[in-house]
Amino acid sequence: MTYGEQMRSPTLTRVTALVAALSVGLVTAIVAPPTAVAASDLAPFYSQTLQWRDCEGGQECSSLLVPVDYASPQAGTFSIALSRVKAKGARIGSIVVNPGGPGAAGTDFAEYAQSSLGDSVAKAYDIVGFDPRGVGASAPVTCMTGRQTTTWLRADATPDTAGEISTFTGLAAGIARGCLTYTPLRARNVGSEATVRDMDILRAALGERKLNLLGYSYGTYLGALYAQEFPATVGRFVLDGAVDPSLDSMQISEGQSRAFQVAMTRFARACSRLASCPYAGSPTKVLAGINALLARLDRQPMRTDKRETLTQSQALGALFWGMYSRDYWPNLRDALAQARRGNGTYLLMLADLSADRTGPNTYGSNQNSAFYAISCWDSPAAPGAAGLAAAARAWSAQAPVPEMARALAWGNAPCSTWFGHSTVAPAPASSTTDAPILVVGTTYDPATPYPWAVSLSQQLSTARLITYVGDGHTAFGNGNRCIDSAVNDYFLSGALPAPGQRCA
Repeated sequence: MTYGEQMRSPTLTRVTALVAALSVGLVTAIVAPPTAVAASDLAPFYSQTLQWRDCEGGQECSSLLVPVDYASPQAGTFSIALSRVKAKGARIGSIVVNPGGPGAAGTDFAEYAQSSLGDSVAKAYDIVGFDPRGVGASAPVTCMTGRQTTTWLRADATPDTAGEISTFTGLAAGIARGCLTYTPLRARNVGSEATVRDMDILRAALGERKLNLLGYSYGTYLGALYAQEFPATVGRFVLDGAVDPSLDSMQISEGQSRAFQVAMTRFARACSRLASCPYAGSPTKVLAGINALLARLDRQPMRTDKRETLTQSQALGALFWGMYSRDYWPNLRDALAQARRGNGTYLLMLADLSADRTGPNTYGSNQNSAFYAISCWDSPAAPGAAGLAAAARAWSAQAPVPEMARALAWGNAPCSTWFGHSTVAPAPASSTTDAPILVVGTTYDPATPYPWAVSLSQQLSTARLITYVGDGHTAFGNGNRCIDSAVNDYFLSGALPAPGQRCA
């Protein structure tokens, strides 16, 4: 189960590569709280002034205070880490950015986001990143130690026998227990509903009458929820790589299973045409070679040049990672060629990159814990072992790479025994906003399948869909001039592209 966090979206991979601790600051006008009922208790939060300071990369840093629990705003606070890259010219406002996840830190993303935007937009807007509650430097949640995270990532994620299922589901259940052991207050108060309310306090603290948002992947889900909760303060929203809020966790994973299979088939077709492809000849031979490799790893891990072997789960992590961008396909092709020769080093390196792993039991962020803490809270409880096994059988039955389908089904196991869930059931997005919203969809997106973008654009009455005909997860900032121009023009003028526009 993932919007992109565990499988690593390109936006998240860029964040991992940046690894810069940024933050933001400076505030101004006071904006009214969302409801009259909450006004008195929330007024101190809405009236706070951000104190900005210089930090790495020419950015500014600050922090925002938000209630731990919006039902009891006076019971305690969380500090939300912020980063800002100031407008290069005459400022007209701020654009808040979210790179996806859940579990991705946005403070590391602001500088990259500004570099992706056109010069005219970068001159006109401050770009503001934030780490959502439970993530990065914002009251980070811990559900697994470094050693436990490594054990989880190396565990057999496609269990076949009763013993393997027992081991895997036992490890999965331990993630929830770890949250309540290591950071119980934080674990009980993360979730997208609270983050959306934090975003409105951030809007006010920035002195903005309306919130402008550039959200990728899971960030589109936050955008849709915000449009429902705060329709009057929706500004210019770009939602790239849309999540369909009407889907539950199993439906999300099933959609991703189909989309990743399409991506793998397209990778196999492209690989088969190259002399450097380890399974050259035809797409069928490429897929057969990958399946044979995964079967071999299911029986026995493969040696590497490091102090550990490569497991099947880590190889699957590398395969998922490779589908997030066509730019990654050469890396994956080389890794598969090395593995065919009996060395799993390169596949292990790709898996480690996907998981933000920096050492044997060290990680560059808390993303592996935060992903489950937020995802499992947001979603209704996943089925138990019998239901997950049935899904694994059904999804893999006609799949070109069956083990990838099985892994996506069993990936919901931690949420089967989670300690609490949002009271809001998955439902189509509904908003009374009159603000035009731009939804960007990629036809062969593996992590947020294109039908989700179509669906979200239909659910939001003021939204318009622009389509990128291509591969990879999300489209803006990846070099397609047509998409980039449409997004930049929208931020500058508020004008949406023509209905039905497609960019090849």
